[in-house]
Order: sequence, then structure tokens, then C-alpha cells
Amino acid sequence: MNDYYVYVYIDPRNFEEFYYGKGKGSRKHAHLNDDSDSEKSRRIKAIKREGLEPIIRVIARNLSEHDALLVEKTLLWKLGRQLTNISSGHYADNFRPHDSLHKYLSGFDFQNGLYYYNVGEGPHRNWDDYVAHGFISAGQGPRFRDAILGLQAGDFVAAYLKGHGFVGIGRVTQSARSVRKVLIDNIPLLQKELVCPNIAEHSNDPDNSEYVALVDWIRTVPRNRAQWKPKSGLFTSQLVRASLDGQPETVKYLEQAFSVDFRELLT
Repeated sequence: MNDYYVYVYIDPRNFEEFYYGKGKGSRKHAHLNDDSDSEKSRRIKAIKREGLEPIIRVIARNLSEHDALLVEKTLLWKLGRQLTNISSGHYADNFRPHDSLHKYLSGFDFQNGLYYYNVGEGPHRNWDDYVAHGFISAGQGPRFRDAILGLQAGDFVAAYLKGHGFVGIGRVTQSARSVRKVLIDNIPLLQKELVCPNIAEHSNDPDNSEYVALVDWIRTVPRNRAQWKPKSGLFTSQLVRASLDGQPETVKYLEQAFSVDFRELLT
């Protein structure tokens, strides 16, 4: 039902907006009796010590809960650090991080993203198979499955092989699906000659199957020529997938090592 609203608390001493919230009924007045040690509560108490009351105003009404949350988050993003809100609000992942307007971000300024991808070579996956057949994979558990499912067609990946370094730059051409459903040149992947046939293990189990995303490799190197610079602070992670938006030095290194321009690729 459209009975939600978004409200603001304003400091009457300087007319600064210092808190946004969403609710229905009498929710907007609930903070007046908040006795916690939060920044919001301390500010309300300071206002009251001056013999004043916060100015409370509804700024959007007749909203569904979904719309109220989205309006609240938009206002939180706009004022950011000036507010006393503790939470960044719902939909945080849909909004650009603060202090990032000076740089381009994949997924915001570009339609697709740039990601670190951990090859995780072992019983179920092998870098040579990836290069020969144009794919990457992850799985054998819901957490790893969900990580590779986060890649979309058009995203770029920088493949990292533990103990070696970065071994390839590629563009995802088909988002991940269970290995049993993957075709390469109209032939099931599991019928291909693979260095690592164990990729088929658990392929009938949706939670534990290996999941495969097809990739058009732009640059690759064999593991013995992996690109790496010791003690340089280059980004690595045990995660299957991680955004490289906050890793400018690693991005710069990858561009030089593989002779690519990510901004040009992503545009």
C-alpha cells in the first residue's frame, strides 16, 4: 500500500538537514525520544538544550515501501557525509560511492565492469583449457557459483593464477551457466578434449556444479610468463571475482603489461 513517506530532520539553529528516514504513521517522531549515543541523538539533544525542537518535515508521501526506500537512498547519497544516518540505506550497491566523481567507474560511467578473476586452478579447472576453448569457470559450491554468476556479457576480466600472476585479459561473451549446458562451436563443452575433465563433477547438482562463462580472450600468456611485480601492492584476492574499480595501480599495471586500454575497451 502507498502509505509510506520520507521525512527529514532539520537543525533550527542553522537550517541544516541532518537526518533522512522513511516510515509510516508516527515514525517520523520516534527519534525525538531516542536515548542512544548516536550522532543523530546527540544532535537532537543539543538542539533541545537550546530550548528548541528539530524541524521535522515530510518531503515525499503516498509511496510504496520500495519507492520510499529508493527516495531515502537518493537523498542519503546526495548529502552523504553531512548526515547523521548510520546506515547507507537500502540500494547502496545501486549508487555510486562517494568521493569517486574524479574517476571513471565500470558499471556507472561504463555499461560493463572490469573484474579481477581468480582462476583457482585445481581438480576442476585448468588455465590451458580456458585459453584453448575460450571460457572461465567456478563452482563446486553455492558461494563460488554465485560469484561467477555475477559476471555479465560485456564485462572484462583480468585472470589471476595463484603463485604465478596475471595470465590474461578477456571479455565475457556469455554469462555463466552449468557446465552441462555449455556449448562451444555448437559442441557440448563436456565432449571437448580437456586437460581437466573433472570439470564435469557434480554437473547434475545445481548447487555444486561447475559454472562456465564464455570469454573472448584479448591477451593471454602461459603460466610461466605470467605478469607480476613482487612487493608492488598489486591487488589479489581469494575471492573468485572482485571489482577493480578501487585498484587504479593494478589497472595501470595490467594496461602496461598486456598493452590494453580499459577505458577504450569499456566505452
